[in-house]
Amino acid sequence: MTTLKAKLKEDLTAAIRARDELRSSTLRLTLTAVTKEEVAGTTARELSDDEVRQVIAREAKKRREAADAFAQGGRAESAERETAEGVVLAEYLPKQLSDDELREIVTQAVAEARAAGAEGPRAMGQVMKIVNPKVAGLAEGGRVAALVKQQLAG
Repeated sequence: MTTLKAKLKEDLTAAIRARDELRSSTLRLTLTAVTKEEVAGTTARELSDDEVRQVIAREAKKRREAADAFAQGGRAESAERETAEGVVLAEYLPKQLSDDELREIVTQAVAEARAAGAEGPRAMGQVMKIVNPKVAGLAEGGRVAALVKQQLAG
């Protein structure tokens, strides 16, 4: 079984051969981020697939934020480029939860927290502790927090 990092490298080689500039530059930057993570800290180490996925998710989030910033700044071309890079990275991440799936998980967590005696805005931390392990890598933190707030308020 090949590791996720090895797959990124294989796909990079294929993208270079196909002269796919967008894909090759995106994968090159991502592999650089993975390598940087591997040598960070006191000892160099090989990242697990989960850790590589976290790096990819972080890179994808940077692309989304940059695309938003460029779009607001009236730089549509740069925004499109960042969005396209995000699409390439999304191929290596687990499919994100739909709004309905996420809502169901949050609703259960809110019910659990209420059963434990936590209610209102103060329950936010408790609910997030229940939800986060279930949605790790499958939904963005901001999306999760917004839904939790909404349900605790309601």
